[in-house]
Amino acid sequence: MLIVGESFTRYVAIGDSFTEGVGDPDPDRPNGVRGWADRVAEALAATQPDFGYANLAIRGRKLPQIIAEQVPPTLELRPDLVTLSGGGNDVLRPKADIDGLAALLDEAVGALSGIGATVVLFTLGDTRSNQAFKVVRGRVALWNEFVREVADRHGARLVDAWREHDFDRRQLLDEDRLHLNAAGHQDMALKVLEALGLDHGLERQVLASLPPLSARELRAENAQWVRTFLLPWIARRLTGRSSGDGLDPKYDVLTPPRPTPLAPEGDA
Repeated sequence: MLIVGESFTRYVAIGDSFTEGVGDPDPDRPNGVRGWADRVAEALAATQPDFGYANLAIRGRKLPQIIAEQVPPTLELRPDLVTLSGGGNDVLRPKADIDGLAALLDEAVGALSGIGATVVLFTLGDTRSNQAFKVVRGRVALWNEFVREVADRHGARLVDAWREHDFDRRQLLDEDRLHLNAAGHQDMALKVLEALGLDHGLERQVLASLPPLSARELRAENAQWVRTFLLPWIARRLTGRSSGDGLDPKYDVLTPPRPTPLAPEGDA
């Protein structure tokens, strides 16, 4: 694996389930997930023997929690690279103060940039294809414009997921229709490395085209999704619980990334 150009030796990932790696299961890793941030760290460490990686992200966190809980320890770790994602758990709520959230994000990115770190930000993906969440599409679009503005102001790199429309989202989303699957996390790792202007040896997974669903199949699939994912999500919101309750960060200190073992020859 070859990486050329700018080099990084201290990488901290902060955010929510997106950055923690939900949707990309790996029972041998902390919290049972891998994710795009782990993949980015593994790629960056390939040519940096003294590379350190921390991942403070915890699923279910809203942006004020991310900034209050994760930015101060990030500043103490003095990273030269930070990825910061958040806002998705906020804009799903109809009373979200998007202007206030943007001000928080601006302050956090200013602090991280102020220590000399390269910061990568992310827009949220378009919700138009999700029947349950397309009602918040306008709030998502407004939030994304604020993210772009903050990135421009502080010279942060941007991965603009909102503008990705040239693929079948079913190929890259987990069965909960909200998080990336393993292929999606691999694709996101590539996008982050490309946003940093780095050559790399990662490859996008070749995905087979998915056949269209009949109306009957779609109704059955939607009903199963409501029972399995939407109703439990609503129940947590009504009771004030979070999917991240009781979880600790995957890596709260700078640690050499854990390489993924290669499959034995002959394995698929």
